[in-house]
Amino acid sequence: MQCAQKLISQMNCVVELSQQMRTEDLRYLELLNRLRGGQSTTEGYQLLCTRIVGNSKLQASLRQKPWNEVDDLRLRKTILELPDNKTEHLPGYLPLVPGMPVLLTENVATELGLSNGTRGIFHQLVYEESSADIQFQDKNFPTNTKFITQPKYALVEFPNCKLDSELAELQAKIIPITISEQTFLFDVKELLAENVAKAAKFNKKTTKISIKRKALPLIPAYSMTTHKSQGQTLGKIIIDLVMPPGPVEVASVYVPLS
Repeated sequence: MQCAQKLISQMNCVVELSQQMRTEDLRYLELLNRLRGGQSTTEGYQLLCTRIVGNSKLQASLRQKPWNEVDDLRLRKTILELPDNKTEHLPGYLPLVPGMPVLLTENVATELGLSNGTRGIFHQLVYEESSADIQFQDKNFPTNTKFITQPKYALVEFPNCKLDSELAELQAKIIPITISEQTFLFDVKELLAENVAKAAKFNKKTTKISIKRKALPLIPAYSMTTHKSQGQTLGKIIIDLVMPPGPVEVASVYVPLS
């Protein structure tokens, strides 16, 4: 607090931004100005209602440029299949089978030994039944796979957990892992038609969209990267020393061997 106070005391100039520069739509600008002052009107509410997805007039415009440049199903499939190292470690697909090894991908309770990289054994998934029977066209999963889109939490056994007593109605070392929320950027340039991309001369800034994902902070742990294995004691392992393309780091070999 003392440090912050000293920093603040050094400020000798304060700039207050008072003009909204993000829109040229005068009607919408008026709505924003009233909104920031807590003086919204029925007219503003009605204006926003014209933008609700599902409105018959709006639906027609959504089938025109720029909204129709990426096919929804194709975009959804691509984002679901992104590796978790590009989605803040929340995978789009998380295959779960009772008894399988998993890794935590975020710090849940470091004082109890439940941190990023902790190994556990998946026991059960608690979820809400979806009203629709959702199926994804993916050849990587058996035909009898049940796709869960509304999980609540997973029951995972962590043998090295430092929790002294059992949680209510749960066996020792079994911890409920709840949903995590993360936001990541995805570049849609690869999904756009080549002629559209060339005509518009898209750059990285204009083709990135923000994705918010809610998922379990778990990944399968039948195998793991050298980075995730660092600092762990593993009784028996098989190591793949074939290095990926790019600069070779000594640590990538030394860490798994040690």
